[in-house]
Amino acid sequence: MPDTVKVSRAERQAQTRESLIAVAREMFLADGYAATSLDKVAVRAGFSKGAVYSNFAGKEELCMAVLDSIHEEQIHGVVAAFTRDVDLDGRIEAFAAWAREGLGQPRWTALEVEFGAIARQSPYVATELVKRHREIRTAIAQLVRQVTTEAGIEGVDPDKAATTLLSLGIGLGTLRSLDHAIDVGVFAETMRALLRGTGSTS
Repeated sequence: MPDTVKVSRAERQAQTRESLIAVAREMFLADGYAATSLDKVAVRAGFSKGAVYSNFAGKEELCMAVLDSIHEEQIHGVVAAFTRDVDLDGRIEAFAAWAREGLGQPRWTALEVEFGAIARQSPYVATELVKRHREIRTAIAQLVRQVTTEAGIEGVDPDKAATTLLSLGIGLGTLRSLDHAIDVGVFAETMRALLRGTGSTS
């Protein structure tokens, strides 16, 4: 019986956490980081402010969880494109198709830029953002390693390629959030050149 109670409590807390993240995501994207308070999130989600603090240390941690949910969706889209049962060019075209829809969404980019500016005053935000960027680079490097191995391509440094692609993605995403007419084709072309490497066997 005690185990059942513990599980149900854990499940309830997980559900509360997910609800708070979902509501906070809507509010952060709609109103921005500065204009969204924990009180407003709690009221909109139908919980007490205490419930928010029982799941998150503060607004910074809540916003980090929101950005994590966004990044998870973005990474899922990239992985889905590069794990299709097609050749390398087909995978890059699948990625380009995803990027046209998913790269440079204005509200996402605005939130990331606004929140990233806080890193100058918050060691927590600075540390967590560095940690996440490293995790994303590692995930991209693993994907590059997998794709080039399957394609029989040599001469590609997965870590350098990951850093280049992440930097290009961030920069292009920022530009595209302001001018959606910018073509993401340059991203696909750069990716094709990087993944082909210097010792391509195809």
